[in-house]
Amino acid sequence: FAVVFTAFTSALPQLSRPPVIFNDSYFQGIFSVGGPVPGWCEDMAMRSHGKTRIAYYYDGDVGNYYYGQGHPMKPHRIRMTHNLLLNYGLYRKMEVYRPQVASFEEMTKYHSDDYMSFLKNIRPDNMAEYNKALQRFNVGEDCPVFDGLFEFCQISSGGSIAAATKVNKKQTDIAINWMGGLHHAKKSEASGFCYSNDIVLAILELLKHHQRVLYVDIDIHHGDGVEEAFYTTDRVMTCSFHKYGEYFPGTGDLRDIGAGRGKHYAVNCPLRDGIDDETYEHVFQPIMEKVMHSFQPSAIVLQCGADSLTGDRLGCFNLTLRGHGKCAEYLKKFNLPMLMLGGGGYTIRNVARCWAFETSVALDTEIANELPYNDYFEYYGPDFKLHITPSNMTNQNTADYIEKIQMKIFENLRNIPHAPSVQMQPIKDDSIELVEDSIARDSANPDRRFSIRDSDKMIEDEGEFYDGEKEGGDHRNEQCYKRAAEHPVAEDVMVKKGRTEMRVAEQT
Repeated sequence: FAVVFTAFTSALPQLSRPPVIFNDSYFQGIFSVGGPVPGWCEDMAMRSHGKTRIAYYYDGDVGNYYYGQGHPMKPHRIRMTHNLLLNYGLYRKMEVYRPQVASFEEMTKYHSDDYMSFLKNIRPDNMAEYNKALQRFNVGEDCPVFDGLFEFCQISSGGSIAAATKVNKKQTDIAINWMGGLHHAKKSEASGFCYSNDIVLAILELLKHHQRVLYVDIDIHHGDGVEEAFYTTDRVMTCSFHKYGEYFPGTGDLRDIGAGRGKHYAVNCPLRDGIDDETYEHVFQPIMEKVMHSFQPSAIVLQCGADSLTGDRLGCFNLTLRGHGKCAEYLKKFNLPMLMLGGGGYTIRNVARCWAFETSVALDTEIANELPYNDYFEYYGPDFKLHITPSNMTNQNTADYIEKIQMKIFENLRNIPHAPSVQMQPIKDDSIELVEDSIARDSANPDRRFSIRDSDKMIEDEGEFYDGEKEGGDHRNEQCYKRAAEHPVAEDVMVKKGRTEMRVAEQT
């Protein structure tokens, strides 16, 4: 269960701090007015403007996983992102959570049992026993077997499920999980470096409380796994802006618009090489305005794949951080609860730059272009700046081409007569099981995890984030907790379900 770490810094530098406990009303009071926590030392590199409540999810173990030598997917980029957030001081303005890893049962709410069992059991040293299964589940080349594969999937998916649950409970405005966004994974198949589709699992969680969920994908690759999962429903609209034409995964044609009840609820915007900030803004914002008007979602999931940036190892777009970040900034203006997830990105120094910048966008906070000193400072040479400059590559997206795409998408959206009505059912239990408050308080153990409900009431600083001797900008350190088993005195699931059914019966 999620353990919450919220770091509060004083005006004087400290090497360590004792645990601090605050209740829900304290935090609600702070974030409702957007003011800083008393005692916060405002970083000279930042200037805050907004009042948005942000929940940020990170597991310190995620950067330890390794796809193999020469593989472009490097989970280490998430650790680099996190380190930038620490050294920019952005963690002070968010609630920071280490999420519970997703259970087998949670992951099989979308994925097939046999596929998840395979991922759970396969290891580099027993691959010979699974030759047929490796082919069946498309594991082996782009999606290699590596040590801790299933645990990596659990961490990624757990962060997105926890973020969705937090949004459902109306305890945050934006929830961020840069460990997630793995949009290619299918129900029973790995694809495009993705094994489990945390996005689909998060959207399924959101649908328990939201009639309509909008999914927006700005990765350079088409979000095929998410589109496929919701291709026949009118409760989820998928909208993908991607490179199309002899490019992985080969899907995402302008004419792919959904099927059955989901017809016209898949929006695909196929783009050409070299698109720049100005062109991307001109195509993105009008389409999203029409989508918001036609679909009227009550929650948004934004996949922020950073391989659409200029200079990406596998990409061919020409976006800067500002152009990429404008997508998040634009969607944020609709004031709907939103999940911001990671995704692709293979020039890892730019991935870290991008997601650190987009965290600041979510926070309505300006951060300095001069990068603060951090554990991976040498990665960002020779300029050691936050922002990147576009290349001189040709933009093959002509004004005429963009106009034709927009007109066709607008025509499809006009075929949606009105926002679909949904007959709401009794709300199912959250995917993350909740523990009784009294049990968690009475048997509190700093080495064990608690439910989101309990952890929200016992927000502690256990050294996950603390400042070094130089408060102003040198190293800030982080300490990783070891994962622990679920709380041993958790209530019986059937008892909780019975109580839920009784409450529903009383309400009806």
